[in-house]
Amino acid sequence: MIPRRHFLQAAMAASALVGASGFGNWSRLAAQQRLSQEDLIGSGGPGNVTLIHLTDIHAQTVPVWFREPDTNLGVGDVTGKPPHLTGADFRQLYGIEAGSALDYALTYNDFAALAGSYGRMGGLDRIATVVKAIRAEAPDALLLDGGDTWQGSLPCLRTDGQDMVNLMAALGPDAMTSHWEFTLGIDRVREIVEQHLAFPFLGANIFDAEWDEPAFDAYTMFDRGGARFAVIGQAFPYMPIANPGWMFPELSFGIREERMAEVVATVREVEGADAVVLLSHNGFDVDRKLAARVEGIDVILTGHTHDALPEPVVVGKTHLIASGSHGKFVSRVDLDVREGGVQALTHRLIPIFSDVIAPDSDMAALVEAERAPFADEMAEVLGSAGSLLYRRGNFNGTWDDVICNALISERDAEIALSPGFRWGASVLPGQDITREDIFNVTAMTYPEAYRTEMTGEFLHTVLEDVADNLFNPDPYYQQGGDMVRVGGLGYRIDIGKPQGSRITDMTLLSTGEAIDPARSYVVAGWASVNEDTEGPPIWEVVEAHIRAEGVVEISPNESVAVAGG
Repeated sequence: MIPRRHFLQAAMAASALVGASGFGNWSRLAAQQRLSQEDLIGSGGPGNVTLIHLTDIHAQTVPVWFREPDTNLGVGDVTGKPPHLTGADFRQLYGIEAGSALDYALTYNDFAALAGSYGRMGGLDRIATVVKAIRAEAPDALLLDGGDTWQGSLPCLRTDGQDMVNLMAALGPDAMTSHWEFTLGIDRVREIVEQHLAFPFLGANIFDAEWDEPAFDAYTMFDRGGARFAVIGQAFPYMPIANPGWMFPELSFGIREERMAEVVATVREVEGADAVVLLSHNGFDVDRKLAARVEGIDVILTGHTHDALPEPVVVGKTHLIASGSHGKFVSRVDLDVREGGVQALTHRLIPIFSDVIAPDSDMAALVEAERAPFADEMAEVLGSAGSLLYRRGNFNGTWDDVICNALISERDAEIALSPGFRWGASVLPGQDITREDIFNVTAMTYPEAYRTEMTGEFLHTVLEDVADNLFNPDPYYQQGGDMVRVGGLGYRIDIGKPQGSRITDMTLLSTGEAIDPARSYVVAGWASVNEDTEGPPIWEVVEAHIRAEGVVEISPNESVAVAGG
């Protein structure tokens, strides 16, 4: 962990460019439990360009519970650096008081208890209030959407993303980039982009696979406050690997570092940009490396890995802004752009406490209208939570344990595999589990729950491959997400070892026997990227399991032993 004194020294050294952050003021107010809407929204810093960043909302239109990770391990050069700090280490770095509103918003400790004090977070109607307040103070402020917007809820799935398209149109973004949007299929994405969006859909790294030509606009230019600046879009680079390539076969992605350098040079030298903003869905560590290797980017509004940081991370002259997920936060960035460059930057991470920020009446009515056709279906109670259900963390979360248990019981399997998705709202102990809750952790366009056989050797290969996607010391080989969740299977992982030797001590939990590389095991899973996968949708599997259980209580999962972290 970075010692607090080093953080303060670095902040003082960078103060001429970074400027003051609104974090310190409302952090003290939060610790004293005296929050108000005015405290949270605050006001901007000096400057002539204002950016508003929202990312990874995953179609969550109403306030939710969302617990931050207890485990977020960094490897290589980023070990112990933000965002790879959790709990007490995170609080110590940023001077957050235990039990405060900021502790509740940004860490996992005592989450269920603090939730009772501070309430749900997010909601598009509250976000609209914040956006309107910022625009009232800075009329030319730009709202930039970092993607993962058209996926993650029952209404969004049922409408092929149209509910989010309609609601975001009312919010009024000035540009967006993408990731899960493409799991609607390329035809639907093009239909939305061409017929429904009044703002650029950016992706400098998205190319036509056949002709190797750009498939979407790489950037858009703005003139604000006497300054000219560019917003470049970077879509999730690993689409055909992490998601089904057959849904968008004519496209290729990738980090495309050389392409990014070319676009930055174009907007500066040809378009005359005084400042360059990268609206990215790379993930934080990928963006940190990109910032160190591509000169000329002033601000990276980063997304995909769902990190929320109350201060920018500065790499050279580039400021990385992480705005969290599920509508919990909105970032405001004020830039002083003069003399052909950025002279100062002020950042404010605004937590969307739904009991503090008043809902915007217009947006609230629109949200209700979009949800109305599905309200009865979503509200049906299927069971209750005997313990906190959450997903976020490098290894198994309790929601993932529920899904794995459902796959084993309902699909008659020995072992279950569930993807390491970072999206999905939490459910507090004692709460009803509704159909909406299930869809919040399963709503996607390739939900089939397969049942197959895998040898012990193949299972080892699967775990090793996913572990390398997460813990490769080179960020460019990290594909986002968390470790595949397992049910019925235990193992040991040493994240510091090279690929092929991280996973050991694989055990079949039902018998306590070591996994036999030569034996075949019955495995159930879901979200296969393979076309024509057969099986019932995962939400039906989970619903049947919860109905059978009645009260869902998950004991602490000790099946994964972690070393090297």
